[in-house]
Amino acid sequence: MSVPALPVTWAPRRNRAVLLALCGVMVVLFTVLAFALPDTWQPRDRVMMVLSGLLFAAVGLMLARPKVVADADGLTVVNFVRSRRLAWAEVVRVNLKHGDPWVMLDLADGTALAAVGIQPAGGREQAVTAARTLRDLVEERGASRG
Repeated sequence: MSVPALPVTWAPRRNRAVLLALCGVMVVLFTVLAFALPDTWQPRDRVMMVLSGLLFAAVGLMLARPKVVADADGLTVVNFVRSRRLAWAEVVRVNLKHGDPWVMLDLADGTALAAVGIQPAGGREQAVTAARTLRDLVEERGASRG
């Protein structure tokens, strides 16, 4: 079992690149549309058009957040809205079953946590390799839990 040097970060990089580009396009497009509107549109309508572009970009940025960071003390799981810090001993098992949209972490308290930063959407083999590496880290680092 060969585990990588820490810290390690896993994130769906292609998804993030596409989303960030789309966010920029949305802001520019809605801003250009706001200024290109006919004179019959009120200034508040133009402002709302720009704000709509910013709102769509904010949603895109939220979707681009997921990542999993492993360091010497444990894991930081950043999902769409929330992030959670876990000690190595809190993670019991790393699961990525065929058809799963992302890795699931079984926790010592009996709950499960989605680790959206490792997902097969960016490439199944890459996700499987990341899941195996994370599993090896959990087994090595969490071995002292008893």
